Amino acid sequence: MSDKESASKLPIDNKTDKRKQSLYFPESMLQEIKEEAARLDRSLSWIVQRAWKIARTEIKKLPSVNDVEGGEDDDTGE
Repeated sequence: MSDKESASKLPIDNKTDKRKQSLYFPESMLQEIKEEAARLDRSLSWIVQRAWKIARTEIKKLPSVNDVEGGEDDDTGE
């Protein structure tokens, strides 16, 4: 199947797209997310989705990598 064929089969509305995605977190962050999920009796997915909804306006304020002189800069310490 070509890229054009597979792209045409993607759902039009991404809000209904329930395909699995892999996300990678540092071990300590993942442990914190797991603890909050247990405390709130919610899934890891729910915690990450809520965190995104809460943080997205702040994240959108960050400059893109093309806007920052000197290359990448992140808070992961890597």
